[in-house]
Amino acid sequence: MTEDRPSKPRRTPRSGGVDGNERLTAMVAVLLLVLLFLAGLTVPVANAQTRLHVFLGVVVIPPVLLKVASTSWRFIRYYAGNFSYRRKGPPAPLFRLLGPVIVVLTLVMLFSGVGLVIVAPRSMHPQLSQIHHASFFLWFVVMAVHVLGHLKETLAYAPRDFMRRTRRKVRGASRRAWATLASVAAGVACGWAILPYVSNVTNFGH
Repeated sequence: MTEDRPSKPRRTPRSGGVDGNERLTAMVAVLLLVLLFLAGLTVPVANAQTRLHVFLGVVVIPPVLLKVASTSWRFIRYYAGNFSYRRKGPPAPLFRLLGPVIVVLTLVMLFSGVGLVIVAPRSMHPQLSQIHHASFFLWFVVMAVHVLGHLKETLAYAPRDFMRRTRRKVRGASRRAWATLASVAAGVACGWAILPYVSNVTNFGH
């Protein structure tokens, strides 16, 4: 009678797997909260501070795309039947519903703003301005619910790749940090590149 050999433990992916995905999502979420808060402060005086408003609005686009990518990856892996992601479980039903809504509203809000600066003809500015404003207010309401629902876990996971005690428990800490920093650098570069197209008469509807 042969003795069964214990199965080898599954090697954690270099990205850190489901735990790495959660850390990356939380890290980018905190970064976006700060950047979007700063951008939001310029909304009441957008005509007087248009260059700053546009710059900050463009800076957040690459981090937003990174967060969309990380949450989409979790969605795909979960519904593809990955064991680790299935064991982690899906978000609560309300947040599963709000997730796609937030993605759509965020992209509409950001890219309608970019359209006002460099893409759309002047004749389309009133319509784009209305879209930009409407998407902002809807986004603000939905995002408030989303942030409050995830605040505790986001604050718990976001700093773990920077704390000595928890950093090495999940592989890929450096990759996640560099990916986040790279998204900010790309945003700053894009924001700087768009400034020559901005004038203080850009119509944001204020």
